[in-house]
Amino acid sequence: MDALSKSQLLRFVERAMVLARRAVARFSTRYSRKRFTLRQRVVSLCLKVKKTITYRDLVDELIEMPRIRDALNLNLIPAPTTRCKAFDRLEMAVWRVLLNVSLADLPVNGVTGIDASGFERAHTSAHYTKRTNLTIQQLKTTLLVDTATNAVLDIHVTTTRKHDTQIAPQVAKRNAASIAVLTGDKGYDDQKLRRLARDHDIRPLIKHREFTPLHKAWNTRLDSDLYHRRNMNETVNAAIKLRFGAFVRSRRWWKQFRELVLKCVVHNLERSLAISRDKCECP
Repeated sequence: MDALSKSQLLRFVERAMVLARRAVARFSTRYSRKRFTLRQRVVSLCLKVKKTITYRDLVDELIEMPRIRDALNLNLIPAPTTRCKAFDRLEMAVWRVLLNVSLADLPVNGVTGIDASGFERAHTSAHYTKRTNLTIQQLKTTLLVDTATNAVLDIHVTTTRKHDTQIAPQVAKRNAASIAVLTGDKGYDDQKLRRLARDHDIRPLIKHREFTPLHKAWNTRLDSDLYHRRNMNETVNAAIKLRFGAFVRSRRWWKQFRELVLKCVVHNLERSLAISRDKCECP
């Protein structure tokens, strides 16, 4: 019988394993029991997010997927609590490194867009919350997206209602080396942000709020082709929510932040696989 071709899920796990080898050490400490490597734990968590399943469902899936276990070099099936505790121990700095490394195989061009969206902090029924008069505060999530590849360059998450002009400078300074053009809607209209962008050799393409005819004139002079690439932010926000859920499963705020960064890592992995597949299919 002919050998089965690689599935997209198997390709994803292999790509995630390559990413984990670049980003993290084999074991967290020299005192580790060495039953499971840190890389296996990272890839398993990526697989959980991709398939939008629970820790118990992940164990069931691994039992029935020998090719995935071979790609992970798993000789034992971990208990659900093993993966849960691994997620608790992995610090935000590790996920930040993984997010940066996930961009290595993507042809980013420096034309970026920034926009914010909301993620629910509990997976509850909208009908139930309405009937019981519950108010569940959302996480405000700001994504910096490369408009050429739809890859997430950076993410900022807050439980407060900070204004966009307070968040954007932090994101721009942290990623100044990767940004050539920064596009944003009128919510980012702030002279301090424009000044900061120019100080870091970034071209700001941000619409002005139209209080005077002069503001309207400035808006008409914007490079429309570049500015309208900002719409890719909304596309990426919608894609992440559609594929991985518009909510977070974790109950503690610091785990919720990590979960959202992990969703962006998985999104970038899928984008790199899609771009590689398109290149192979081109004549």
